[in-house]
Amino acid sequence: MTVKTRNDREATAERLLRSSLDHSYEPSIDIDWDAPLVEGSWGLPEHRVSLYGTQLWEGLSDEQRRTLSVHELCSIARIGLWFEMILMQMLLRYSYDRDPRRRHIQYALVEIADECRHSVMFAKMTERYGVPDYAPRRLTHELGRLFKTIASGPAMFAGTLFVEEILDQLQREAMRDETVQPLTRMVNKIHVTEEARHVRYAREELIRIMPGTNAAERTVARYLSSRVAFVVARNLIHRDVYRSVGIDPAAGHRAALANAHHQEMLRWSARKLVPFLREQGLIGGPTEILWRKAHLI
Repeated sequence: MTVKTRNDREATAERLLRSSLDHSYEPSIDIDWDAPLVEGSWGLPEHRVSLYGTQLWEGLSDEQRRTLSVHELCSIARIGLWFEMILMQMLLRYSYDRDPRRRHIQYALVEIADECRHSVMFAKMTERYGVPDYAPRRLTHELGRLFKTIASGPAMFAGTLFVEEILDQLQREAMRDETVQPLTRMVNKIHVTEEARHVRYAREELIRIMPGTNAAERTVARYLSSRVAFVVARNLIHRDVYRSVGIDPAAGHRAALANAHHQEMLRWSARKLVPFLREQGLIGGPTEILWRKAHLI
């Protein structure tokens, strides 16, 4: 296992700070929110829609399929927004106890600013598409409140990596797909560009932290990480999205969970993260069951 030193940490943070100056966006300005939507475009790639390949999918018209793709896009963005608000609070708590003269703390503050803009961007996108607020259900919402309160160290960075890297894989693909609505592609481009720095920061912090953890801390981190992974994977697609195309939400939710194509999409989205978390000792033991139940491994 690679060990990161204090000097490595500060050097990485310095590079990330410079990159933030050179490659950052202001979504309120850099996206034309008044531009007309392109008729016939998808919210996300057709083959990433949760019902793709099922009997329910076969019963939908092309227009209904595109409508569902927009609603699923906004559901994914909403769970991302939910976790970004959790992350901002955790990063503030992390920074509160540390020396703000250090570059890695200054970068944490820059990341908070990035996440604030991303949250507004996702909210404006959902508003522009005219879909409901697919907020997490009450239990998930309260679990998020608990996680942001108790998570620290490895659990904090592992949970962050899971959400960021899952979204990153989906967005990298969609932003290159010309069948996807230009608004989606621009939102994804901005998020992918800036999240690449956040992923680098979280990965290196995790590598630095893990050698100093004891067995009990690793056990807690494995459990919390697996819970985040399970909850987020199960809530990427809000069951109410199916109502937009006349499908009973419970029936649509069951069909999506049983859809082998959707399960493979989840494994695909986690394919780069899972080996890294295994290397860090954060996947393994009894909690691996949750990763499997979520179709992430």
